[in-house]
Amino acid sequence: MSPTPQTQQRVPLPQVREPVPELVSPGGFGHRPAAKTAPGRPDKGNKGRDAYFDNAKYLAIVLVAVGHSWPLVLSGSRTTEALYMWVYVFHMPAFILISGYFSRSFDMKPRKLMRLVSSVVVPYVVFQTAYAVFFGVMEGERAPVRMLSPWFLMWFLMALFFWRLLTPLFMAVRWPVVLALLIAAAASAVPDIDQQLSAQRVLQFLPFFVLGLRLRPEHFRLVQRWKVRWAAVPVCVLSLVFLYWAAPRTQLDWVYRNHGAQEMDQPWWVGVLMTYAMFAAALVLTACFLAWVPRRRMWFTSLGAGTIGGYLLHGFVIRYAEYAGWAETYHLDTPAGRVVVTLCAVVLVTVLCTPVVRRVLKPVTEPDLGWAFQKTPEAGAR
Repeated sequence: MSPTPQTQQRVPLPQVREPVPELVSPGGFGHRPAAKTAPGRPDKGNKGRDAYFDNAKYLAIVLVAVGHSWPLVLSGSRTTEALYMWVYVFHMPAFILISGYFSRSFDMKPRKLMRLVSSVVVPYVVFQTAYAVFFGVMEGERAPVRMLSPWFLMWFLMALFFWRLLTPLFMAVRWPVVLALLIAAAASAVPDIDQQLSAQRVLQFLPFFVLGLRLRPEHFRLVQRWKVRWAAVPVCVLSLVFLYWAAPRTQLDWVYRNHGAQEMDQPWWVGVLMTYAMFAAALVLTACFLAWVPRRRMWFTSLGAGTIGGYLLHGFVIRYAEYAGWAETYHLDTPAGRVVVTLCAVVLVTVLCTPVVRRVLKPVTEPDLGWAFQKTPEAGAR
């Protein structure tokens, strides 16, 4: 899964415009007649976009929103807790792996650095400030605007910034995934490094980003084979059964990846072992997820281009629901209530991924910063 540059046969990369390739790769929003396309090949009916990856990004962001909504109704339901852990094992790894895949072309050229600033740094600063104000209003006190300690889901943008800066290094070394795993394992054995820069998550999720960097279109076609699809069914069922048993016996911080082993009252070597175990489990379930992502255009394919809106905005609604006590007020801690919460999360993030929301957010998520950067010979030639 991580071939070296010396042995890997070069496969032309799909032409993808990627102002925000990590969360969204823009293109046309109009639907076309459904047609099967192999993963990694552009959908010619949609300005070079790949329907498979748009589908994967939309489905992944739905899992992110659902996972964030379930804590509202988590207590008292062992089944919900098992499903929650199951989703958390792979939903961010899948999202990060796809982000890494679309970051393969990143280098330190001025044009790429400008894009990194406009698509990651600017949204981070704006929404980090917005979340600080939001939490301050909800808690009735002034919350500090702390740029080095991400609020809630903003850790991902900070992590993405550092991962992309490290991309040239991991594209150059001989065993990048092995190196990333060693770094992640070392981080899990060191306590108290998560207070600034979300360092624990940045380092523990690093292997998935690096793996994405080394993947090629044929790897995605491999998991789309019918044998893999059918094998994914019993794998998912068995993993759910195991997590139903493990749910009351397992600390959720292992799937959050935001603390070292010693902070969870475990010896350092347990953190190292759990890093490798969680990587293997996440990789298997991510493969299962990618195996069942549709290859053809679906009704939600165009929404894959707007996942940045869904990601950045859904947290406000979910956190407000938590502060307002909606679960208690509307008696949602029942089987029917949990279904309602899940469906509401799906509808919410779907609406937030629509082209209208994306256009409204464009000045923040895709700003034109050409005025702030010097013109390069490359830009002049274009």
